[in-house]
Amino acid sequence: MGLPMCKKLYLIIFLSVCLSAASTVSAQVKLAQTGLKFLSVEGDARASAIGGAVTAMEYSSNAMFYNPAGMAAQSQLVDINFGNTQWIADINYLHLSASVAPFDGDFGVFGVSIASVDYGEFKRTIRVAGDDGADGYVDLGTYSPTALAIGVGYAKQISQKFSVGGNIKYVYQDLSGGHVVNVADDGSYSQKGFDINVMAFDFGILYKTGFKSLNFGMSLRNFSQEIEYIEESFQLPLTFKIGLSMNVLDLFEGVADDHQFLVSVDASHPRDYKEQVHFGSEYTFMNTFSLRAGYVAPTDEQGITAGAGLKKELVGVLLSLDYSYLDFGVFENVHRFTIGIAY
Repeated sequence: MGLPMCKKLYLIIFLSVCLSAASTVSAQVKLAQTGLKFLSVEGDARASAIGGAVTAMEYSSNAMFYNPAGMAAQSQLVDINFGNTQWIADINYLHLSASVAPFDGDFGVFGVSIASVDYGEFKRTIRVAGDDGADGYVDLGTYSPTALAIGVGYAKQISQKFSVGGNIKYVYQDLSGGHVVNVADDGSYSQKGFDINVMAFDFGILYKTGFKSLNFGMSLRNFSQEIEYIEESFQLPLTFKIGLSMNVLDLFEGVADDHQFLVSVDASHPRDYKEQVHFGSEYTFMNTFSLRAGYVAPTDEQGITAGAGLKKELVGVLLSLDYSYLDFGVFENVHRFTIGIAY
């Protein structure tokens, strides 16, 4: 039996938007010319451990950072996740997501998400001419650039097989609030702030094919208008993804009761670099302990990802702890931690 007309309309609208955006990306090749790249850094340890191949997976509130349609099947009333990413160059990322499914999700799932970046402190100096004619430098202390994205999301199961979701988020970046400009010979100077903000949108669908646990998903993230710093304009890291996922042990009767082996693959079409394929796998025993591995190709430095997770229900509260490790080649290794609470 086919989808009802309204559900077909949802699907047609989403596919039209995605294909239009993908065509725009293909027609305007601007490699390494997007800004606010912190929006592309993964904040969930589980997703990172399986190579980010989560587009076709039913997920927690963290789905708002990947495919918002993934949180439509939330079974608990409230789901909260907090993640920390120890990124390269001592950059620190914090991700927080929370979702609520009132009335058993009959009216959909509502969520909020926050992503923030701590770039650390940088020394601020100005160059001045000394009495002997040689250039010197004056120490003006330190400054700390910041970045922040705050979003609200919504997901809804249109049918037992088909889910849709979307986010609206406010994105802000401040490169310090007071860069030194117009330095005079006598050492006097003025300061000028460099900050920017924009509204961005994410969309996604998730479709259960009906063959065992095979799922198909599509997402479009960071869709926004073009913005600019001073005279240089740029766009957000728009990314279009399609993916498949399945618990392959569903093919064997009786095995999937205590064991799960999830395999997923995503094809990614980013605006600012070449297409990539994400591979992920996750083995879970007794719905409690998980081992994960993933790989992304092609990349310049990023290698294999791996991780583990523990999930346990205590007095009606589901607690989860996840960790992931990323081999980043010539850079330091990246570690991620995520804590989840659902009830």
